Amino acid sequence: MAGTPSSLTPIASEQEFTQQLSQLPPSCLAVIYFHAPWAEPCKQMNTILTALATTYEATNPPRIAFFALDAEEVADVSERYNVTQVPLVVVQKDGKTLESVTGTDASKVRSAVERHANGNAGGSSLPPAQNVSQQANGNGLAKYAPGASDPATAPQHSSNEINGEQPKEALNQRLSELVKAAPVMLFMKGTPSAPQCGFSRQTVSILREKGVRYGFFNILADDEVRQGLKEFSEWPTFPQVYVGGELVGGLDILKEEFENDPEFLKDYSVQSKQGGPAAS
Repeated sequence: MAGTPSSLTPIASEQEFTQQLSQLPPSCLAVIYFHAPWAEPCKQMNTILTALATTYEATNPPRIAFFALDAEEVADVSERYNVTQVPLVVVQKDGKTLESVTGTDASKVRSAVERHANGNAGGSSLPPAQNVSQQANGNGLAKYAPGASDPATAPQHSSNEINGEQPKEALNQRLSELVKAAPVMLFMKGTPSAPQCGFSRQTVSILREKGVRYGFFNILADDEVRQGLKEFSEWPTFPQVYVGGELVGGLDILKEEFENDPEFLKDYSVQSKQGGPAAS
């Protein structure tokens, strides 16, 4: 039976943070993200962590949990974790810090989380069958993992984004990290449960059939990303599939890769996480 995805949970106070941590079992990996709303790099990291969180299945009891804290609003917690700059991602288990990552390097954050998750953090159920009766929501960012329905999570936007433009250098930096937000990233028209074009629908179906864990971005809800990614990737159409931050291509290329190598993306599949065949 399909599960639901983990998500990045905002924490508003020290009391709430203490309560949330107290409810985690000792074996649960906690990913704690300190940010500041005025800092542009933090908006980027929010995108990265939202994508990464939803590649893990939510379980009961939890095996992994993602928290976001405004470093200035929870000053006592920030002091406890020696937060001197943001964004800062702390990975801990049973109250003990295992690793800390500063900056917006998506690969470093992913590696830190995956290294300490050690296959115990879920994400092992297959994606659900597609239901295209829904209308895509207006959120710019949505992320998907096998077994997940579409989380209604939107990124924060800078004033430049709201006014319709981002400086090219800043946009390219955002895109360079966004394509690495999950090990496999799909940029599509619509969402997995409500694809807005046939090519996107077919791509989602292929990834589901292969049991691939992936993050996704609805390019119809963010024109900066939609236009910028065409030039960034030198690939003019959508969907676009990235693996490890590198462009694979669109639907036709994805089909060719699987035809030429049935083991393509096996390292990112449910089967590799489970160590055996995936249940249907």
